Amino acid sequence: MATFARHRGLIYVVDSTMTSPWLFRARDAQASLVVHSLSKYIGGHGNALGGAVVDTGLFDWATYPNIYPAYRKAKPEMQGIQQIRKKGLRDQGATLIADAAHRIAVGAETMALRIDRTCSNALALARTLAAHPKVARVYYPGLPEHPQHARATELFRHYGGLLSFELVDGADYVDMLDHLRYAVRATHLGDTRTLVIPVAPTIYWEMGAERRASMGIADSLVRVSVGIEDEADLVADFTQALDATAVA
Repeated sequence: MATFARHRGLIYVVDSTMTSPWLFRARDAQASLVVHSLSKYIGGHGNALGGAVVDTGLFDWATYPNIYPAYRKAKPEMQGIQQIRKKGLRDQGATLIADAAHRIAVGAETMALRIDRTCSNALALARTLAAHPKVARVYYPGLPEHPQHARATELFRHYGGLLSFELVDGADYVDMLDHLRYAVRATHLGDTRTLVIPVAPTIYWEMGAERRASMGIADSLVRVSVGIEDEADLVADFTQALDATAVA
């Protein structure tokens, strides 16, 4: 991808929201720009909204045609990020308030510790779910049977804190969610708390059943953003919820 972009003078942008800089160094993959959601793993506590664009210094902005003349006055390596920054501030009002900036900065201090714990918990939970008789399949790159397991092992420090799973036919996913004691039903991700959401009736509802089926989204698919709870407590919570889940 990077070679293709470089040969054609294109900007190679990597969205690192799911990995954070701790799991993946986008510059090592020759990315030109890296986009981060500071609200997710970097801030990590679900208490502030923010985002960041990082210029890795690898793109030659001097040859890029879409830089306004006013920004050509900056050093060539600064022209791109200067335009992004000033147009974002002036045209869109993208200014981070002081309180949000403070919360994100404090959260970032523990990013590595939190993500290590989250990834460890996610792997343990994925293995537990994969072995449960009421779970049809688990989607998590840390499992050897995942089609991108080898690639994820090559690219990332760990396998991330996000996973999803489907229940067997007839199992009531709502009943399963109702039996969870620690996990919270929420659309957010990258929090210190474990968050769950059934994606078919929420995120992907408006596209309809036929489109969801074509994308491989089962009605019982549940997304889990794993938190930093005690591993044994987390595994036990999902196990007891699945054990109690009604099956038609």
